[in-house]
Parts: sequence; structure tokens; C-alpha cells
Amino acid sequence: MDHDADEIAEAVLETYDSLSAKYKPVKATEDFFQWVSLSGVVAVREDVHEPKCVSLGTGMKCLPINQVAEANGSILHDWHAEIVALRAFNHFLLRECLDLAHAPTKTSPIIRRRAVSEVSESNGLQPFSIHDDLQLHMYSSEAPCGDASMELLMEAQVDATPWPIDQLHPATKKLPGLLRGRESFAELGIVRRKPGADLATLSKSCSDKLALKQCTSVLSSCTSLLVNPANAYFESIILPKSQYVQDACERSFGPEGRLKPMARHRWTGGYAFRPFEVRSTNREFTYSRRSKPASSRELRTSNVAAVFNPYVQEALILGRLQGRQKLDPKGASAICSKRMWATTIQVLAALGTPQLLQQISGSPRVRDWKDSRLFADRRRVKADVTAEALSGWIRNEGDDFEIAAG
Repeated sequence: MDHDADEIAEAVLETYDSLSAKYKPVKATEDFFQWVSLSGVVAVREDVHEPKCVSLGTGMKCLPINQVAEANGSILHDWHAEIVALRAFNHFLLRECLDLAHAPTKTSPIIRRRAVSEVSESNGLQPFSIHDDLQLHMYSSEAPCGDASMELLMEAQVDATPWPIDQLHPATKKLPGLLRGRESFAELGIVRRKPGADLATLSKSCSDKLALKQCTSVLSSCTSLLVNPANAYFESIILPKSQYVQDACERSFGPEGRLKPMARHRWTGGYAFRPFEVRSTNREFTYSRRSKPASSRELRTSNVAAVFNPYVQEALILGRLQGRQKLDPKGASAICSKRMWATTIQVLAALGTPQLLQQISGSPRVRDWKDSRLFADRRRVKADVTAEALSGWIRNEGDDFEIAAG
């Protein structure tokens, strides 16, 4: 299945266009034009020619490190478009799993039940798998922040001289060893934190997170309990031609770039090094910064992050539902960690999966779950990648919370 990059991009752009104004930047005026980044996950099956956008997200911000502990699983740590789209995709998978768990005769266009012969300690205990004939792609309206966008950043500078260390942002000086996304841009192939935050953050750049996904799959931790990772890898990432720099993409994501050491690993549990192809499209997003009309004097960023999949549409501000106070439990997005873990528990309970449930030892806290035997394969993959390819990766810890069925 070799689908045109423009077709994949168009699937995301058309889905976004269908959303109401609530989920979009305000209309352009003479004073300003608001822009935002857009990403979407597209699924393609062999028997269905038309690519289908199954999730999308917009957004450009992340949570400062001094607010992580109080998030309590209910506030997103990172709402850059790529991450929102990935979380929305995982939410979609969880809801599909829940539907199948409650209706044994039902089928899903994206996942299937695994045969008893497929389930084992070495191949993974997950009850579901993405269909064997289904491909996953991602479209993004901007180059991922971090390593894949460094050449673009250099081109945009009036003076391309790298900033000296004494001119680095104060947040960087508080977290030595992990540069913000736009600092010291002559340093290539390294792990970076998200750019733009006035306060220190440990959220890694989208380039680094997508690079890691080539080994851990597109599945989040909770989804990986239910869906086997073997078929859960991107085939390609689609970028506008203006955002595609071949050298940067090959360095950041390619099999001969910084991830080259991963080719020698043979992991268990369905995990593998599956580098995606980066392709370019002629399509441009209506609300990209390159779409600013000449009649608008100023370019501004939108503070609204949109979430879409077939089960949910949300508008977020600062990682929570628009219009809700910071610590209001009702402000928790459907794609926040606490609610996605709650859905995972619902699926496990509906399935009655003793092999999985017995390994948790009754602990209600998410950190204990992630440290359990259930995630041993996933932990090994992440450990190998961060030790050999993405060195400098620092875990964004502090948000531990109790898991309860939703």
C-alpha cells in the first residue's frame, strides 16, 4: 500500500476543516493572524483505498516541571500537536477495545482479537492487535520541534552564530545537560526539551518522542497492556515541503542516523526498531504560520488545543478542558493519563484477564503498575534506546496517581 503523501495530508486537513470554530484559532483580523500546529494519525487498510483520519490534535505548549506533581494525572504534560494526536489515537484504541470487550461478536475496523496461539510471555499477553493489513501514518503541519527542525531554525536566524552558554535561557541553566529546543542549534542529533516555555520543563521534544516511538510503538503505556505493539508503528510521517529537510529527518529518524545502534536489537513482546519514512506534501494547513495574510499585521499563537477521534472532540487550554479551573476534576480531558488508565481498567475487568490482573499485586498507583512485570519488555526497549541512541533523556517524573475504573 503506497499511498500518496498528499492523500494522507488531505485526510487530516479535511477532518480538521469539518470541526466547528470552537476548536480553531480565531478568525484573522487586520491586527493579527493566529496560527497553530496540526498533527493527525491516518489509517489505511488494503481493502479500503481511501485513507481515514482516526485522530488529530493541535497545540503548542507543555507543562512546567514545577506543576507536574499537582497534575494528578488529570492535566496533560505536553500538548504539542503530535503528542495530542498520539494520545487521541490511543484513546480511540482503548474505546475500540472496550467495545469489543463488551460485545464478543462485534468487529472493529482497526483492531482484532488475538488468537490463543498468538498470546504468550515472549509474544505479549495483550488480547488485541491492530489489523495485519492496516498501515498507520502521521501528518504534521510543522517540522517536529527539536532535532528534526534545527536546520529550519538556523535558516530563520538573522545571525546563525550559535548562542554562547552565558546567553542560554535561565530554565536551561537550572536543568543542565538538556537543552531547550532552540538553544545551541549547532548541536545536532541530541535530545532536547520542548522549546518556548518560560519555565523549566522536562518534556522532551517531539523529534525525540517520535524517534523513541520507532522502537516502543505508537502505543502509550496503558494501551500497550491491551494492544500488542507488533503492528503499531508508523509507516511514514508527512510534512509540508517547506518543513522537510532531508538531512535533518535522516539524522533524527533514519536507520543510518542517531538511531542506527537500535538495528542490532532483537526485543521480545512484539517490539522492534521500525524506522518510518519521512515524506513531503504540497498541501499546507490553513492555520499554519505560513498562511498569514498580508492584511494581518501580527502573527500570534493560538492557545486552544483541539482533540479529535471518532469518540471525542475537545478544546483544551493549558492541558485541561476549556472553561474549567486548573484543579477542577471535571476539567480532565478524555486523553489525560488518569482517564485513559481508568478506561484500561474497565477493559481488563470486562475481559476477565487473570494473567494480566494477577501481576499488578493490587496496587492502585500508576507508578507501581509501570514498574510491574507487565511492562518489563517496554522498559527494556526504552532503556536500550535512551542509553545508546537518545542519551540525555531525563524522565519527567512526579505525577503519580491512583488508578480507578472510570
